[in-house]
Amino acid sequence: MQPLRILNNVQKARLLHNLLNEEIPAFLAYLNELTETVLNNREQIAADWKDQFFGVEFWFGLAEDVQRIMAKYTRDLYKSPNVFADQLFDGYTAIFCAHALMQYVAQAKHGDPKFKPAVELLFQ
Repeated sequence: MQPLRILNNVQKARLLHNLLNEEIPAFLAYLNELTETVLNNREQIAADWKDQFFGVEFWFGLAEDVQRIMAKYTRDLYKSPNVFADQLFDGYTAIFCAHALMQYVAQAKHGDPKFKPAVELLFQ
């Protein structure tokens, strides 16, 4: 295995899925809820969007991209570490998905106590 400091987001997500795959269905459910929340509250989010690294429309686009991926690869995201990592954590969608992971553990939505330290180690 490569040192953690040189792993990219896809490799980190694949490792997370492999190590703690029982937590992935609950995270994917949360990710789906988050995309719905973002897209259903565009006006409020746009009004509150200040001094971010990128524009609010980009954020909405990421949420839409994640929704499309989740609709297209529904079963495979749960079962396959490769599909999970390659589809959700490659390119710009990794920004949204890594944010969702951090929110998921910050809100203590996870069931496995090992999931939070794993996410923090890999994505912080």
